[in-house]
Amino acid sequence: MITLRQMRYFEALATARHFGRAAELVHVSQPALSAQIREMEAHLGVTLVERNRGNILLTRKGEEVLEHVREVLAGVERLEHAARRGDGLLEGPVRFGIIPTVAPYLVPGLVPYLRTTYPAIEVELKEAVTDRLLAELSEGRLDVVIAALPIDHEGIATRPVFRDRFFMATATNDRHVLMSPLTEAQVDAGRLLLLEEGHCLRDQALAVCGMAGKRSLVNFGATSMATLLQMVSHGMGMTLIPEIAVPAETARNDIRIVAFAEPQPSRQIGLAWRRNGPGEDEIEALARAVAATVPSNGERQAP
Repeated sequence: MITLRQMRYFEALATARHFGRAAELVHVSQPALSAQIREMEAHLGVTLVERNRGNILLTRKGEEVLEHVREVLAGVERLEHAARRGDGLLEGPVRFGIIPTVAPYLVPGLVPYLRTTYPAIEVELKEAVTDRLLAELSEGRLDVVIAALPIDHEGIATRPVFRDRFFMATATNDRHVLMSPLTEAQVDAGRLLLLEEGHCLRDQALAVCGMAGKRSLVNFGATSMATLLQMVSHGMGMTLIPEIAVPAETARNDIRIVAFAEPQPSRQIGLAWRRNGPGEDEIEALARAVAATVPSNGERQAP
């Protein structure tokens, strides 16, 4: 019979694509991991991995088995998670996924609020781009995701929490003066700095600035808002900044915030969860916690 240990070792090997690194992930010796993989192969009667001196490759059958292994491990994790949770509201582990353009600004207020309001909660956090978070949510590795809506994903429910307005950030001494309120015509595509591919804010910025079909004009992609705004503060260009980031980033960067003309562009931030996951009461409690702790540049507008 295949064991959970073997499946966990195989999943680690499929992730790391290297026996040594996979052994480190599951905290065992390389020979021990290799022996378990061979036992699994012997039981199934198939070769799961192509072995060589460098990185390993999964065979076609190995790729098929991996899908089933991940489904089983996700089910086991959901079972363990449900067993650990208490009967009260937000008791036990709650695993959050938060997109990078929200996490640094929301987490400092949200986590203390949750721990004070719900003393039995155990907060676990993961920061990643939306697609990755939704994959882990679907696999049962996360309980709830905080991201920009809409999200159209099978088996996933959503609830809007707040509207996050967009502003333009430039250096305070930038020679290219932007008039407020800002219009789309004032945005110079050649000076617009964006996050790298995969971040939803990149696509939102292109849409706000009327450049959805002109991606070739953008010649830089950063990995974080912090990087973008440091570049902006040194006069290297301008970038779109969400309202949630304004208080923190204006405090540590020499930047000027320019408002857009009405109707102000914005994104809607909300919760996403598996339809058979957290209960309605828990989702509402989490939504209230987010709404109560989200930073604001002024009067926060409802979703």
